Amino acid sequence: MDLYEEIVKLRQDGRRGAVATIVNVRGSVPSFETAKMLVRDDGSIVGTIGGGCVEAEVWQAAREVMESEKPRTLTFNLNNDPKYDTGLVCGGTLDIFIEPVLPPASLYIFGAGHVSVSLYKAAHGAGFDVTVIDDRESYANRDRFPEAKQVIAGDFDKAAASLTPGESAYIVIVTRGHRDDMRVLRWAVQTPAKYVGMIGSRRKTIRIFQELVAEGIPERLFERVHAPIGLDIGAITPEEIAIAITAELIAVRRHAERALPHMSWFHRRQIEAGSEDESVSNEAGRSES
Repeated sequence: MDLYEEIVKLRQDGRRGAVATIVNVRGSVPSFETAKMLVRDDGSIVGTIGGGCVEAEVWQAAREVMESEKPRTLTFNLNNDPKYDTGLVCGGTLDIFIEPVLPPASLYIFGAGHVSVSLYKAAHGAGFDVTVIDDRESYANRDRFPEAKQVIAGDFDKAAASLTPGESAYIVIVTRGHRDDMRVLRWAVQTPAKYVGMIGSRRKTIRIFQELVAEGIPERLFERVHAPIGLDIGAITPEEIAIAITAELIAVRRHAERALPHMSWFHRRQIEAGSEDESVSNEAGRSES
């Protein structure tokens, strides 16, 4: 199998993997510099970096890399560690760089109004594959979203039922009305999507959460919802709100570890208390119709 073709196929199938490459060799080792091995998410491999204990350890590290989505470098000193002496090597040192292979980040934007157009532009430029869904053909069309992966004009419930977002997917809910927001959120929180965000004020968002919990949807599913959506940068205009949302998507995608000025506020005690606090954040984005 051609390793590079396998990488392309893996990404097209929405799967993960990791590529291990020998980047430095000193002395005698059982392979050669630039040798590569692809480890798929099911544990199968393509290629080799020499076999033996080294390859076994790299396989395990590759599994960790694809989960953390962060590259790492391993150094093996075959001279000093007897476990690497299989009779096939004369001793040496090698460095192996392991990098994750990740599927494209798919972004589903529900709503095709002013915020959505700006968000589509910002997120597309940041490398997201964007799908836009709206029940208005005059809004959900190629003229407004020319480079979107897919544009769907139709009922939100039917459109959602046709989609299968995976663990690397991002869902943003910015429809023109809170009833539609609730319909989409009902579906979104039950998907394995990596990110679910919804625009709106705190008071109205709490009401949506309460209604859905009353329907029987487990309360714990709402703890991962980003609402209000986006990083708190004082955004007011649709263009600014789109940048705040895109920044949050990037932070989630890149596993930002430092503290961020986050606008996500939902906690279980707030839904139980039925807080009526009103936030003006993102309310400007409600001018969607």
